[in-house]
Amino acid sequence: LVPQGPSMDASKKVDLKIIIIGALGVGKTSLLHQYVHKTFYEDYRTTLGASILTKVLAVDNTPLKLQIWDTGGQERFRSMVSTFYKGSDGCLLAFDVTDRESFEALDNWRDDFLEKVIPREQDFPMVVLGNKIDICDRQVPKEIASAWCKEKDIPYFEVSAKNDINVAEAFETLAKQALTTYKGIFESYLTDSIKLTPSDKPKKSCC
Repeated sequence: LVPQGPSMDASKKVDLKIIIIGALGVGKTSLLHQYVHKTFYEDYRTTLGASILTKVLAVDNTPLKLQIWDTGGQERFRSMVSTFYKGSDGCLLAFDVTDRESFEALDNWRDDFLEKVIPREQDFPMVVLGNKIDICDRQVPKEIASAWCKEKDIPYFEVSAKNDINVAEAFETLAKQALTTYKGIFESYLTDSIKLTPSDKPKKSCC
């Protein structure tokens, strides 16, 4: 996002692009519909490419409009999905706690994302969601997922799109991170602009 104007007005709405990525079938679309519409979306048609939903909320007295991109998880569409990363302000990495492979794929998803979102640094606003905790057949222990996230300094949430557990908290934690980063970029943009403005008149030379 390119900041506009000479100063940031906290009352002005900030538009942030959030993207949700992860393996096929982890419940990305269901998580998004639960957060935006408060309904459990149980349509198992695969997302092809990307679909977009918006959510308006306030974080730290700043109105936010989140443009949330839901992406397909099929491996053959990976290169197409990665074209949607550009311009993202935050990323939700999702896996299914009943599917070990979806957890093991997180490294690849994260690396692919960070590689494409250049020139952003490694501490890009990111949150990990372990979905489907309402299902008994668990394959990924909470301790293992938490340790992976702790090592990479990423907040971890155990969620259930079906039972609406921790979904809003996860999205809003990311929104807060993304807003903080956005404000930091804005401040550095202002500072750089000021540096470019000559403030001192050249001193007269005396002889």
